[in-house]
Amino acid sequence: MLRISQCCLVLSTVVSCVSDPLPSDSSSQITTLPMDLVGFGYAALVTFGSILGYKRRGGVPSLIGGLCVGFLAGYGAYRVSNDKRDVKVSLFTAFFLATIMGVRFKRSKKIMPAGLVAGLSLMMILRLVLLLL
Repeated sequence: MLRISQCCLVLSTVVSCVSDPLPSDSSSQITTLPMDLVGFGYAALVTFGSILGYKRRGGVPSLIGGLCVGFLAGYGAYRVSNDKRDVKVSLFTAFFLATIMGVRFKRSKKIMPAGLVAGLSLMMILRLVLLLL
């Protein structure tokens, strides 16, 4: 899914460059949109973790929930890549995951996976709040 969006971005850039050639001024530069690599990495980690958890334990509801949350985190990272102030989806996803995994960590006292995911989600929330400042 990430490669398709990258290909579409490259294709739209090529089409815009062909239709509007660059001026003869050599000081102009082509800038690309910076991608939210941290957000996409977080989404990949959540998705991969849900698949790994399914392979180890066989919990289908956890797999479906993890894939849905991973998809939402990826969509949120895509939105942040387009506009740095559009953090609603990412913030909601990170808050939801921090809450769920924080409760699991409090109950089980196990660092892997609940404590790790809760900590990463809290760091993601902090990062997203700092993006708004």
